[in-house]
Amino acid sequence: MKPEELQQQLQHHPDFLKLTLAHPNFLPFARYQLKNGTDIQIWDTGVIYCQPKQFGQQDIVLSSGVHGNETAPVELCSELLNNVLTGQLQLTERVLFLFGNPPAMNAGVREIQDNLNRLFSGHHSKEPGVQSAERERAKKLETYVLKFFEDAPEGLRERKLYDLHTAIRGSRFEKFVVYPFLHGENWSKNQFEFLKACGANTVLLMQTPASTFSYFAAQSCKAHGFTIELGKARPFGENDMSRFAEAAAALRALISGGKLATTEFNEADFNLYEVRRSINKTTEAFKLHFADNIENFTSFDVGTVLASDQDVEYKVEVEGEAVIFPNPKVAIGQRAILMVKPVSVAGKVS
Repeated sequence: MKPEELQQQLQHHPDFLKLTLAHPNFLPFARYQLKNGTDIQIWDTGVIYCQPKQFGQQDIVLSSGVHGNETAPVELCSELLNNVLTGQLQLTERVLFLFGNPPAMNAGVREIQDNLNRLFSGHHSKEPGVQSAERERAKKLETYVLKFFEDAPEGLRERKLYDLHTAIRGSRFEKFVVYPFLHGENWSKNQFEFLKACGANTVLLMQTPASTFSYFAAQSCKAHGFTIELGKARPFGENDMSRFAEAAAALRALISGGKLATTEFNEADFNLYEVRRSINKTTEAFKLHFADNIENFTSFDVGTVLASDQDVEYKVEVEGEAVIFPNPKVAIGQRAILMVKPVSVAGKVS
């Protein structure tokens, strides 16, 4: 497709997600202007930059579809973007919309070859000679996000990246957030308040560096970066979008200058956890010892066997320890379970 054809098609049928899924591997650079003065730039398939004629101090990345079968965030972001492209929603901030893994979305799978959300912060290139579409995509997404932030006007600005997901299994808390490791810096009070406005008052505070998109944003881009889990993964067309109304309303207000329904941060309003340990899969013999329908944040009695890997057994070690993201199908060497525990952030929020 030629740039002028892409521009004309998007102007007449402003559905960028549909175009992305029809051309999952490449779209050429194209640029045009909306009647309200918003500058629209297509940087690649699934990557579209929107800059209003006048904008505030925030540079916001809205990411979805990093895992192809997590469709509700994709539908949510697509609706917001279509509202921008049709002029129904007037932006007040610079926004970069990213649909992470279009080939996996088309296939209805989490990934084609590699877990895209384990390839950031340079992890896409840490195994010389190993190549995949996801590795190349991670490298490109890093480049686009850095460009977006670095091209912003000079001055005091707020960088933000919200990477929207849904989980493989259900959760005791339907919506929850993974807050990347900040290397000793305080957690953001304003961001806690925004996350609660999105309907997510359960927050997992990471204690180590990671290869996720949100950690890349936080550390390499010095942005407020978050992985936001909005519910359970379902196929396109099977999502009850009313369950995501709070998140959609908060994001809409954020990018368009609307009134955000935030309340003053109070730790008592949140379920706060930190990672106690990570259990990695080391052989193909790895298996879980609890049912597939066990929800995220479920705790077990001390001594309960959670998993085994050949001759090694993994048991609950302390009271209150809970499981999150259990997945025995990950590649060897990757995390199969996170074990978390309740925590306080008193004195560490500003």
